[in-house]
Amino acid sequence: MKIDGACHCGQIAFEAEIDPDAVSVCHCTDCQILTGTAYRVTVSVPRDRFALTKGAPKTYVKTADNGHRRFQMFCPDCGSPIFTTGEGDEAGEIGIRWGNIRQRGDLAPKRQIWCASAMPWLDTVTDLPGKPGD
Repeated sequence: MKIDGACHCGQIAFEAEIDPDAVSVCHCTDCQILTGTAYRVTVSVPRDRFALTKGAPKTYVKTADNGHRRFQMFCPDCGSPIFTTGEGDEAGEIGIRWGNIRQRGDLAPKRQIWCASAMPWLDTVTDLPGKPGD
């Protein structure tokens, strides 16, 4: 599936050819802190199927507990997370941040990881009162 997207301010744009089954939810505490919310949704894609079409992201390097370094790429103007990648064997894969994908409504997660860190109230969100717009 061909996708495209951009950061909130439009300074960084990308396109990719993805497998729609490669969408996952991560509940790890790093993703919670980096997003400021309960979890992060990511679309994994081989590096050669991803291309920046506009701008240059800024990089934040996060070293995991296992010593692996993850490069968090984000817009230097609006701060939108764009993608992540690693080094060595992990450099061949890009994790596109779902919120920036224009076709995100067609990309439902197929799996979740780090479930031990998941917020216990997630299954109650659909029961909360809400409005279609505020």
